[in-house]
Amino acid sequence: MRKSERLFQLVTLLQGRRTAITAQTLAEELGVAVRTVYRDVQALILSGVPIDGEAGVGYMLRAGFDLPPLMFQQDEVTALLVGSRMVQAWTDPALAQAAKQAEAKILAVLTPAMLIAISRLPYRIPNYSRPEREVHGLLREATEARQKVSIDYKDMNGQSTTRILWPLGMMGWGDHWTLLAWCEKRDAYRNFRFDRIQNIEVLPEVYPLHPQRNLEHYLAEVVGIGDEQKPA
Repeated sequence: MRKSERLFQLVTLLQGRRTAITAQTLAEELGVAVRTVYRDVQALILSGVPIDGEAGVGYMLRAGFDLPPLMFQQDEVTALLVGSRMVQAWTDPALAQAAKQAEAKILAVLTPAMLIAISRLPYRIPNYSRPEREVHGLLREATEARQKVSIDYKDMNGQSTTRILWPLGMMGWGDHWTLLAWCEKRDAYRNFRFDRIQNIEVLPEVYPLHPQRNLEHYLAEVVGIGDEQKPA
């Protein structure tokens, strides 16, 4: 790890705490010797970073300090940009715009060499204008706010029904999205493809928190994905 990267990580570790952290703990987090931490802290102080504390006691940042611009590795930039462009292509317009703005901030802190490298990225994410992108926005907001929704839905056999749902989560499958919901009509979990939703209305009623009607319960009890398989 280069010294500049190590110093950035050191500031990140300090900024994420409200109490002092010892040099020994910092050394373990960074994978370096304690003496290296002492030298790095001194270097940061000399460069103007407001670190309080001393060897043997612990260190902490003074309140109000802002991190310098982010420093990325090339593969980190690639991962972020590919993810951003997938969001722009496959989610609702509001979230797509947020991803576009975030991408602009990432590009603003890259070195000229990195900007040249990312201009040659092999990834291309088709941006289709699909009607369900508007549905995506309504369902995302309803899920975040725990608002019930009413949908007119046409199943794979062409049968249409009206359902009152508790939107619990959204799953992307590459070529389509599905809503995981608690269906009041069936009194059970059900999945609904966005492109088969004929009409949608977000209702003012907020559904309650329920220990056996939520995304985590569905993944653990129905799909069999426990905590050990969740993203870090």
